[in-house]
Amino acid sequence: MNKLNDVKKRTIPNDAPVDFIPNRWNKYVFEKDGTINRRYYEMAILTELKSNIRSGNISVVGSRRHKDFDEYLVSKEEWALIKQNGTKLTVSNNYEEYIQERKDTLLQRIKWVNENVQTLEGVSLLNGEIHVKRLEKNTPEEAKDYSKSIYKMLPKIKLTNLLIEVASWTKFDDQFTHASTGKSPNDDEKDIIMATLIAMGTNIGLSKMADSTDDITYYQMANTGQWRLYDDALSRAQSTLVNFLHKLSLPYYWGDGSTSSSDGMRVQIGVSSLHAEHNPHYGSGKGATIYRFISDQYSAFYAKVINTNTRDAVHVIDGLLHHETDLQIKEHYTDTAGFTEQTFGLCHLLGFRFAPRLRDISDVKLYSFNKPSDYPKLENIIKIKVNTKIIKDNYDDVLKLAHSIREGKVSASLIMGKIGSYSRQNSLALALKEMGRIEKTIFILDYISNEELRRRIQKGLNKGEAANALARAIFFAKRGEFHERDLQDQMQRASVLNILMNAITVWNTVYLGKAIEYLRERNELNEDLLSHVSPLNWEHINLYGHYSFDKKNITTLDSLRPLNIKFE
Repeated sequence: MNKLNDVKKRTIPNDAPVDFIPNRWNKYVFEKDGTINRRYYEMAILTELKSNIRSGNISVVGSRRHKDFDEYLVSKEEWALIKQNGTKLTVSNNYEEYIQERKDTLLQRIKWVNENVQTLEGVSLLNGEIHVKRLEKNTPEEAKDYSKSIYKMLPKIKLTNLLIEVASWTKFDDQFTHASTGKSPNDDEKDIIMATLIAMGTNIGLSKMADSTDDITYYQMANTGQWRLYDDALSRAQSTLVNFLHKLSLPYYWGDGSTSSSDGMRVQIGVSSLHAEHNPHYGSGKGATIYRFISDQYSAFYAKVINTNTRDAVHVIDGLLHHETDLQIKEHYTDTAGFTEQTFGLCHLLGFRFAPRLRDISDVKLYSFNKPSDYPKLENIIKIKVNTKIIKDNYDDVLKLAHSIREGKVSASLIMGKIGSYSRQNSLALALKEMGRIEKTIFILDYISNEELRRRIQKGLNKGEAANALARAIFFAKRGEFHERDLQDQMQRASVLNILMNAITVWNTVYLGKAIEYLRERNELNEDLLSHVSPLNWEHINLYGHYSFDKKNITTLDSLRPLNIKFE
């Protein structure tokens, strides 16, 4: 095309390459007399070029997103050395050992379910479909009232004072070192940091915050947002809060920090943004999704802003690997949108038990290494045989991919997005999918066999929904919409929101602990109900109004505010 432009020709020569043109373009590109329509020919070239770049068939020199696939992974030489010294993956480097172990595990599950399918609680097999009865609530009736009675004892507090108190306990504000000088903030700068956190986390913005507080200007907060609230500092501050909560005793009534859930919170974007997408949830508007990870102790340990029409599953592993906290997550829950077969496969390789809630379990296909007729009671639900050949042929490449993700060479969301776009052509993607089918089948057999597992998943996802409710209460201004055009600015807002959520969770947990000790001393404590008391309530916290930063009566963990026990 460049040559045609150079000589100013408008007609495409008859010997121009046309073998790349798909059938759907033929009626547009080729005229009735056999000549080539230049406009449609150019459109076909650009469309196919775009498709091949996205699929990985064509790489772009100098591009980070569209470079050659192998450049995303560790080199062959480095991988050979790594295998000798041992990887951090949870499977053997030897294919035969891997496949034998997975065969034994899967066949053991199939055999047990085949023998006990008639006695499974709340599960039935009808017309070749699995049906799982909806779980009945097992929360004690008195749990809700008991939680309310404890929360009545907590002192009312303004958000500003809450942040100051939590900062005095945890020193999370020391993490906001200057991006250029590396200096920690002094007392005056900490006030500005708190004001900036509130301005971004509540979404009132820097201008309104400057109008709502004394002696802190828009310029000071804008400068702080740029030089102190950068990605690494926000991540360190978040980790400080999560780790502090993890060391308290009360959170262990809720969990030990080994399980987590992730869920998306859709946020409409009120300005023109390249990152915004249409979605029925926004009506005629556009938006994005804050994809947030919540531990079983209610801490928000990771968040990112993603395309609202992107499948959540490609982002699951990012949060599990790169949260930078002391939490040791072993089991992770998502809803149906958070699962793909490739996610199952990668999670197993990386040492996580992936446990999604399956909404349409009757439509899910199960796999086996043997003929379905070997298990007569399950013959109608185990319909497909695992393709072990493609796993064997690509096993080493799959391990190299998993290792590259594990060590941060490439993000899971980026590489899974790429291989997901060309799974039909890419044998590595197909091999990972087959490995995921093994793990998915094992999980589903566990899911229908174990009511306790189903309850854990439901409980974990409920915590995520409660966290989203708190997030929406905090992010109240501008109708809860993003008004930032750039993805990086939206990410900053989401991270700050996480910090405010964690600060509230920490403050509530500390004061709930004090209230519980008071009840224990009076022999009025019902310890069995503490697992149902969430630290995410906010009715006693004033999130609105004039913001002042008074440090005269800062509390320590040894001199907390008095409980509100007048109601007795």
